[in-house]
Amino acid sequence: MIKQKEFAKRRLQLMDMVGEGAVTIIRAASEKIRNNDAHYPYRQDSDFLYLSGFQEPEAMMVLLSGENEGQSILFCRERDRYYELWNGPMAGTRGALEDYGFDQAWPVSEMKRRLPKLLHDRDRIYYDLGKDSEFDQLLIGWMNEFRSKTRKKFHTPDEITALDNNLHELRLFKSRTEITAMKKAARVAASAHRRAMRICKPGLTEADIHAELLHTFTSNQCESAYVPIVGGGANACILHYIRNRDPLNDGDLLLIDAGAEYDGYASDITRTFPVNGKYTGAQKELYEVVLAAQLAAIEAVRPGTPWEHVHEVAVRVATEGMIELGILKSSLDEALEDEHFKEFYVHNTGHWLGLDVHDVGEYEIDGHSRVLEAGMVLTVEPGIYIPPSATSVAEDWRGVGIRIEDDVAVTRDGPDVLTSDVCKTINEVEALMAE
Repeated sequence: MIKQKEFAKRRLQLMDMVGEGAVTIIRAASEKIRNNDAHYPYRQDSDFLYLSGFQEPEAMMVLLSGENEGQSILFCRERDRYYELWNGPMAGTRGALEDYGFDQAWPVSEMKRRLPKLLHDRDRIYYDLGKDSEFDQLLIGWMNEFRSKTRKKFHTPDEITALDNNLHELRLFKSRTEITAMKKAARVAASAHRRAMRICKPGLTEADIHAELLHTFTSNQCESAYVPIVGGGANACILHYIRNRDPLNDGDLLLIDAGAEYDGYASDITRTFPVNGKYTGAQKELYEVVLAAQLAAIEAVRPGTPWEHVHEVAVRVATEGMIELGILKSSLDEALEDEHFKEFYVHNTGHWLGLDVHDVGEYEIDGHSRVLEAGMVLTVEPGIYIPPSATSVAEDWRGVGIRIEDDVAVTRDGPDVLTSDVCKTINEVEALMAE
């Protein structure tokens, strides 16, 4: 678990980044109605979670940058015995001070009265407009009121600056405690994938495998980081397939993209394996192409490497393999230059990973690919997808989708594969499934 001291340090870092005289406002996520009076499980806004660890809705954080390190204030719900009877313990303002380390805490019901006063004598407001239209209008209304006063008793800010650039730059670089949480999420997800391989056999359904994944997550104090993709046969060629109901047929491959979330941090793993435990000759050939592309791309994950180079390495290896198999019918240079590979290699090779599965952080700076640095965590996930309609390709590969994905931390010593606990070579997979 990430401790109070680290959250406080993050708030201080952000206040230092935005500079003296700034006020920063971050809103907690709202509860979402699923149907009638039933809610979706609550998930805190990732920015709010990153700065506080606070897991309740109806809250707002205000950071006042100043000479003496600044001040952090939390507006939150007061404790309510009746609410706690139905929904469990609340932190309240006392908990905000004692358990979460804020300098001040006020009931959220007092926000409209107290917040305008906190904006006085501030040069800038940092806040991300567009997440909460009701509060957006309230904040803009206060600023219009400030402007309309001919005799200002206090200096007040006259514009709102987006917060995400500063805050998301902080989130991009993971601390040791964050990496520890991500390793736990990775271990649990790896265990779920191994379990899926062990139990998989013809006659089961995608739903059976989905249920086993969720069981492993919840029994290890995790939850699903996203709705798992469990695609048998041609369903693997649907990139965001989540129906997860169809039967698993003898001779087909099964693609599973599933990750666990622990303490807010996500893992993201994809494996593709034979339903009956044995790859066919054609499946082996294509699988080895994807695996070679992934291993080459992982090897490129080093400090100083441009982000786009990881993708380029994977694409080159995958394209070479598809040409050798006759799936692509052109020279390598032509296939790369004219992007023929995109017919079957349709997505980027990875994304940032952290509190969000597709985590925040810029991929380009000043129009150039960002250079990898120690502390970043990304996925490496090449994939080749040949839909049933691809009549230009030999029949053995039609309806075959293969993706292999791991989570990789950038370190000074090279790539650290956080998800290495789940096998991916053909021999290892077949041996595990034979157990």
